[in-house]
Amino acid sequence: MKIAPLADVKARLSAYIEQSQREGPVVITRNGKAVAVLIAPVDDDVVESLVVARSPRLQKLLNKSRASIKAGRGLPSKEVWTAVSRGRGRTTAARHL
Repeated sequence: MKIAPLADVKARLSAYIEQSQREGPVVITRNGKAVAVLIAPVDDDVVESLVVARSPRLQKLLNKSRASIKAGRGLPSKEVWTAVSRGRGRTTAARHL
């Protein structure tokens, strides 16, 4: 794993992209603190997982859902999967959020 300052990465981005593909992640720093990681994806599923995991909208929805479950307003998993299999999962589950 390589660690590189942001100014250098900006100046030589193509070289760092190639390096991340060959050697692994590059940690990008600003004023000595990590601010980003440059990762070459193995396939499209990896890209999708990374994007979804970092989505503020998804995180907000997950936090709201966790709070709802903690307050006892969630659905048992069996009911969720029954509703999903019937094609009404979104509507049914949304009523309980």
